[in-house]
Amino acid sequence: MNADIQYMKSTLLIIGFVYPEPNSSAAGTRMLQLINFFKNQNYTVLFATSCKKSQHAIDLESVNVQVVEILLNDSSFDDFARELNPEVVLFDRFMTEEQFGWRIAENCPNAIRVLDTEDLHFLRKTRQKAQIYSSFSLDDFSSSDIAKREIASIYRSDLSLIISEIEFGILIDTFKIDCALLLYLPFMLDFNDNSYNLQHKSFEERTDFVSIGNFLHPPNLDAVYHLKNDIWPLIKSHLPKVNLHIYGAYETQEIRSLNNKKDGFIFHGYVEDSFKVVNSARVLLAPLRFGAGLKGKLIQAMQCGTPSAMSTIAAEGMFGSEQPNGIIENEVGLFVEKCIDLYTQKPLWSEYQSNGYSIIKSRYNQEEHHLKLKKRISLLKSTIQSHRSNNFIGQLLGYHQFQSTKYLSRWIEAKNTNL
Repeated sequence: MNADIQYMKSTLLIIGFVYPEPNSSAAGTRMLQLINFFKNQNYTVLFATSCKKSQHAIDLESVNVQVVEILLNDSSFDDFARELNPEVVLFDRFMTEEQFGWRIAENCPNAIRVLDTEDLHFLRKTRQKAQIYSSFSLDDFSSSDIAKREIASIYRSDLSLIISEIEFGILIDTFKIDCALLLYLPFMLDFNDNSYNLQHKSFEERTDFVSIGNFLHPPNLDAVYHLKNDIWPLIKSHLPKVNLHIYGAYETQEIRSLNNKKDGFIFHGYVEDSFKVVNSARVLLAPLRFGAGLKGKLIQAMQCGTPSAMSTIAAEGMFGSEQPNGIIENEVGLFVEKCIDLYTQKPLWSEYQSNGYSIIKSRYNQEEHHLKLKKRISLLKSTIQSHRSNNFIGQLLGYHQFQSTKYLSRWIEAKNTNL
């Protein structure tokens, strides 16, 4: 632990599952947006993690976030948490709440415990199984151990941030979770940030298709194979001079072997400035066959004025009642046909580009969502005891998790000490 950390009255402790990688993943972008919110509210922000710093991780110190290394199953965290005594603790995904939530409850009982789900992991995992096994139901959440763990984590937390309206609805309608425990909080865009005010290229200045996504994320990996085997050969046969450029971090040799310049299927790997490559393409392809949450690549495409061709899974939760910024289609033949029309017909392309501008302003405005989060945090601070008293299931799950996880962790710590 870093003994030289200086604390202010308002402190946010983030317990990170991984280091944020805003240039590699939507989750990294999301985390930075949350950090910016709390910094704007005059919080001192600390990011604590047991994970090793990754290759493409942002330098958190450069944005005035203190980084602290912590250990799993080690009581040194208890001393650190008690000394810090944060006002708010943000768990990055339910796995960190499982590991550290009981320790925070024991050592910092007055801290507001916030879970950022990123996406509903059980929803993504269920859909992935349905993609692999045709007999598996898309709605068969009850058989999922991850669903039980994730829902329990939501109940144990004072507030869970839900990035998609669809997922918000699933939690309320299917699992009957009290909406007082939830807050719909999508991506939050700062329209005063110069990085969002690019000089967008015209239809004539753009060329080729682009696909982008972190290859550690299974939906992105599956989409690349879907493009390679099913979609791109058909597009290429109609547009022989056009290429598809694939970008993404953490590629494997197997992924790199898909590169074929002759077929116009060109693999580039990690790109530092993803806005530049998306702004240069005429159409972004996102034929995801499973997944959850919101798709950062589609947000980025709208910011760049680049229409998208996407599946219903990719489009889920993105547009609300607004007209989408591109085509939404699952059937391969129709997807290809609509991609060709979108690529070649300027009036259609311009209409979808305009839709994208409207969507990000109406649905992803930072000011609006910052205000919602600020009000909810303030309410929790003033009503935390009654809020927790009204959440009996959360108390019940917290009690049993506290007992079982605490003693398992103590056993592991004792075992490691005696090695």
